[in-house]
Amino acid sequence: MARKFFGTDGVRGKANTYPMTADMALKIGAAAGRYFRNDGSNGHRVVIGKDTRLSGYMFENALTAGLTSTGMNVLLLGPVPTPAVGLLTTSMRADVGIMISASHNPHHDNGIKFFGPDGFKLSDEAETEIEALIEGTIEPAQAQNIGRAKRVDDGRFRYAERVKSTFPAGMRLDGLKVVIDCANGAAHRVAPEVLWELGAEVIPVGVSPNGLNINENCGSTHTATAAAKILETGADVGICLDGDADRVMIIDEKGQVADGDQLMALMAGRWADQGRLNGGTLVATVMSNLGLERYLDGRSLRLERTSVGDRYVVEAMRANGWNLGGEQSGHIVMTDFATTGDGLLAGLQFLAAMIETGQKASALTTSFETVPQLLKNVRYAAGQTPLEADTVKAAIADAEARLVGKGRLLIRKSGTEPLIRVMAECEDDALLNTVVDQIVDEVSRASQ
Repeated sequence: MARKFFGTDGVRGKANTYPMTADMALKIGAAAGRYFRNDGSNGHRVVIGKDTRLSGYMFENALTAGLTSTGMNVLLLGPVPTPAVGLLTTSMRADVGIMISASHNPHHDNGIKFFGPDGFKLSDEAETEIEALIEGTIEPAQAQNIGRAKRVDDGRFRYAERVKSTFPAGMRLDGLKVVIDCANGAAHRVAPEVLWELGAEVIPVGVSPNGLNINENCGSTHTATAAAKILETGADVGICLDGDADRVMIIDEKGQVADGDQLMALMAGRWADQGRLNGGTLVATVMSNLGLERYLDGRSLRLERTSVGDRYVVEAMRANGWNLGGEQSGHIVMTDFATTGDGLLAGLQFLAAMIETGQKASALTTSFETVPQLLKNVRYAAGQTPLEADTVKAAIADAEARLVGKGRLLIRKSGTEPLIRVMAECEDDALLNTVVDQIVDEVSRASQ
């Protein structure tokens, strides 16, 4: 059954445009409250975190109103990374955690993500049940059972201590010069603090949020700013987070970028050598580069692919007892330490590898040779179904036939934006560009 409001990572859209309106957030809060406070008692709690978007204030208040109207008690964390919400949902014995963020998207977008009492993101089934409540009649709590709301001032510090505890005991970052780009987002205070407390010389970038500049020319999706700062200052390495700090890109001392695939390859190899990689398996999505798969094959390790979305990566990990997974986009999930992708935690693991091996960042960011990959996005209007057009289907079939034995093709709808993503991998650059451009052209025509 297709879900109406929830995508691959919660509810997301342009702020003050349906479904990301204050009225809708109130209904979502009330529906979630009714779903989790299902026994009528007054002891149920929810933690709410947010990033630095201006619209976060509006959604925070609307969700609080909806939740308290059904008897939930609300703990407001303020700006914290998404992984902090997963952590604090469990450690504060909450029934549900909510993160208000649109991750790497620009400031005018926002989203609402849910975590269950175990700190993991909600399943499709749970979200479907909440959707049904949103569209139905939600019974409010009796007047005497209305919930309370209060600010929690130490959420950031609780998270910082947890992240530092994952760093190897006795190891320090003294003598290491680190550029940290916080994307003017949720980690703008905690990430530089953690690195400094571990001994690094910290060069902060993207740490002056104003509500409108989140992810703007900075962060994991705009790494040029941090790369320039590395070259300017002679830094040893750069860590680039996105707006809610659940993604990371690493930049070496030469200004070259390593994506999530390279980070996962490094970690999988090191964990396998240390006997820590459960089942000899790394979990990644269909977007991960073919070069990663070849690298793992060469190490007698296994790559398990899932649908796009870190939630699906985590579901596969939990179902099979695997402990390392992620996405090319920079979500790195280490279930030994966290319940969701954590950019700062992954960055610390990379710094630990630099110290333990004595190698420069550039020596650790090229575990495999990347197979040329081309990704193009085509925007479509609401209500359009360009992938159902016969001309598009024909172009896709032709491309698949031409790539047999030479590469692979992936066509999908974005779960967070009205985009068709056209991706192909092939070592023949000319063929790669041809097949992608032909499909993009046909999708564009079908979207007009």
